[in-house]
Amino acid sequence: MSIITSQQLSRFFELYGKIEVTFNRQVIDATGLIPNNVHLRIADQQWPCILYSSSMTGARVIAGVKTAFYESLQQVNNHASMRYCFKVAEKADPISFFVSAKVAGYAQYNPKNPDVQLISLEFTQRPPDDLIQTLGVLLEANANAQRRKDERIVLSPENLKKLGLEAKESFVYVEGVPRKCIVRDLSFGGAKILVTGIAKFLVHKKASLKLQRVDTTEEIQLPGEILRVENVEGRKDIVVFALMYTEDTPMSYKLMINSYLTTVRKSTGPVAAHRIQPDPGHKNG
Repeated sequence: MSIITSQQLSRFFELYGKIEVTFNRQVIDATGLIPNNVHLRIADQQWPCILYSSSMTGARVIAGVKTAFYESLQQVNNHASMRYCFKVAEKADPISFFVSAKVAGYAQYNPKNPDVQLISLEFTQRPPDDLIQTLGVLLEANANAQRRKDERIVLSPENLKKLGLEAKESFVYVEGVPRKCIVRDLSFGGAKILVTGIAKFLVHKKASLKLQRVDTTEEIQLPGEILRVENVEGRKDIVVFALMYTEDTPMSYKLMINSYLTTVRKSTGPVAAHRIQPDPGHKNG
């Protein structure tokens, strides 16, 4: 995890404290959650569970509950502790911590198995900073993906290193056909791409940009539509086009762009920004 100040943590808690994050596969991968190391502790017993969602003030977990579970909970007046466990890229060992909570309710999760319940937990104290940071960074990236979607990052060698990208050279799939390309810049909402081709045969075509991170084997796929194509001066066979993403981008991509915009800007000043303007009458997807 990057270093975050106490002021930033307080801001995360104030802005995003009650927003619930569903732990789907993307979020699990992005946060580094280790699902098998998550459990509920009631008194001196551990109960396996699946983290369904979490905010900074509570959580919902899926667990198999029988008579022994209810009896144990009753003995401690519905109090429990929720154990979280995350792997962190720059650390050899995962981080884990408990959050004190109270069981607030149940809902049947699987009609075919009444013992499987969706259990709602309310935290009885502010959670550890690690949870506030993990959820806060995620929620900030989602918020900035809308609020700052047109701020562009020029892919200079220095910025490539800061973003953790292998190279400007990559592939873009136009109507499913792969083409070698050079990525000029990136934003939450789109990219500017240099590629061989003829302008009139590219505009308004569906395209998908592939990016490769240095620190992972994950290939980020970014589907979109080519909004505008410009010829390169002196070259009839090369064009630059503006790609607008038409689907929600992967969480890993949002975190990558957000990390740059929120940390690099503090030391270097505002990033030069411009907007990809859709053609008249084009519906922004």
